[in-house]
Parts: sequence; structure tokens; C-alpha cells
Amino acid sequence: MSFSDSSSSAGHAVGKSVAQPLDLSADGGLAAAPGGCATPASNSATSGQSASSSATATGPKPSWLKVRAPGGENYVRIREMLGELKLATVCQEARCPNIGECWNGGTATFMLMGEVCTRGCRFCAVKTGNPRGRIDNDEPEKVGYAISKMGLEYVVITSVDRDDLPDQGAGHFARTIRTIRAGDPHLIIEVLTPDFRGQRELIQQIVEAKPHVFAQNIETVERLTRRVRDPRAGYRQTLGVLQTVKEIDPTRFTKSSIMLGLGETDDEVVQTLRDLRSVGCDVVTFGQYLQPTKRHLKVEAYVTPEKFAHWEGVARELGFLYVASGPLVRSSYRAGEFFMKGMIEKGLSPEQVRRN
Repeated sequence: MSFSDSSSSAGHAVGKSVAQPLDLSADGGLAAAPGGCATPASNSATSGQSASSSATATGPKPSWLKVRAPGGENYVRIREMLGELKLATVCQEARCPNIGECWNGGTATFMLMGEVCTRGCRFCAVKTGNPRGRIDNDEPEKVGYAISKMGLEYVVITSVDRDDLPDQGAGHFARTIRTIRAGDPHLIIEVLTPDFRGQRELIQQIVEAKPHVFAQNIETVERLTRRVRDPRAGYRQTLGVLQTVKEIDPTRFTKSSIMLGLGETDDEVVQTLRDLRSVGCDVVTFGQYLQPTKRHLKVEAYVTPEKFAHWEGVARELGFLYVASGPLVRSSYRAGEFFMKGMIEKGLSPEQVRRN
């Protein structure tokens, strides 16, 4: 059974999954990345050694890109409940390889404002189109109800881009955060937001709703950004969002994610990490880019676990408070949640964590 078979849209009937290894390839139906893209990424690097030089994208898929098909009672229960509420999760829409692990552990990443994104990033499995202003005004309450039934201690809220809305969905996003906080004041909330075109007043709405962690993904190195991301997104724009969050409220933890395997070089990855630290980014994750379909960007290289371990060490040396780095790591990876939960429950700000 392919991964796509076991993670089709919410609301479909769910049968028992057969636990067997899955080949995480485009043909196998596994999607994408921790972080969207029609022109292939460049095959050549401009400078430095390739960050992915330890494994090429030719030949059989590496053994480390095999996971068990999702299954188990908790997985089935959560999926059926989300289907009944017509709620989307990025776990399903982006076909995350960790869906079984997270759902059986009682964790899910909710995706607000529908299943259609107005952006067309060339790495992303989420559908692209024009939602024409449609939005479920009851969604904040539905999400709050689902969270209460799942018994979560840490929740991640993300959304599609909604350039079709006057405020790009910032008000709806902020109301969802406030609704969740009102329902469970002890719940830790991480948000992975759109860039809101860098508009400070929209970013401020999210920050003032007081999520504990504010994530905005840089996705790739600056040279590859135009080929990987939608033209309306931008490397510098993402840095600006993270900087704005810190300007508005320095006590918020900020976070970003980098995909590897798109043709980046070591020097470029290091520069991206330095750029993130220059705007005060506290947490970074690294994951392997995986081609969702043959229409999406090709994988230039499969990065080995040893190389991911290398990047974890480099990021720590540069001052990130927490780093999650591995082939199957995604931006909402559970190990990062455990770390953030520990710091937040102690009432520590990012600067207090650094001093300790």
C-alpha cells in the first residue's frame, strides 16, 4: 500500500493499514517537504562542495527513506474525527512520512482555511488554486473541539496561503489561536504561518494572539529560492517576517526549516543559517526534500543521515537553541516539540534559555 493510499483526503472511509516499509519516492506517492515549485532546480552548484554530495539521486532509493505504513487505533480514530469535522491537517495534505508516529502519539498539525493554497511552490503537495474568498467561520471552534478530544499538550497550527482574502487570513488565524487558548490555557501552541507578504500589521495580529512558537520557513538557500518557491514568496521576505516577530515580542520563540537535496552547496547552507541567526531565529530543522509527483521539482541528491548530523552540529555552533535534523524530519517534528514544551513550561524566554 502506498503512502498516498493511506493518507487520502479527510472524510474518506478508513480501513486497517498493513504495517510494512514504504519507499518514499514520487512513484510511491509520498509527498514532500518540510516546508512548494515548475522549473527544475539547478543541477550545478555555484560555489563550495554540494551539501548533498554524500548521496546522489540516481539508483535505488536509500534504505533510510523507508517508514512503516500508518495504522493503529489512535490513527484511525483521529482520521475519522477530522473527516467528520471537515478539518484538514498538513499531515495528510503534505503526506508527511511521520503521520503514523505523530497521530499515534496524540500529535497533529492542523491546516486552516481549506485545502487549496493560492501559492504554487514547486516542492509542495498541497493543491494550488483560487478559493474565491471561501472560508469556514466555524473552523476555530472545530479545531478547538478536535484538540480537546485528542488530549494534546502541544499543537501546531498552520495554514494555506490565502492571497484572495483582504487580510490574507491573518484575522482568522489569530482568532483560532485565541479560541484554542481560551479552551485550554495550558496548551502550548506553535504556529507555522504564511508570510503575509511581509506586512507588519498582519504579522502583529498573529503575535498578539500569543502563540508560544512562531515559525516561518525559509525552505531553501537564497540562490534556489526563485526556482523552488512561488514568486510572491522570498528569501529576504521570510527573514523579514522572523525579524518582525522578534521586534514585536522578543519573548516569542521563532523557528524555520530548510530542505536539503535541491542542489544547495555547503557554503550556501551555512550562509542561510547565519542569515536566520541574524534575525534572532531560535530553532531550525533540516529535512530531505522528496518529490511529491513527477510534476514537482526533481530530487538532486539524497542526503545521508551522517550529513544531517553534521548540519545539526553546525547549527548548534551558530547558536540555535534547538536543531532537529534528519531525512524524515519535517518542520513540525515531535522532538522539537518536546524541547520547546520543556522550555515554555519553565516560563523561560529565548534569551533566558541562552543564558542558562
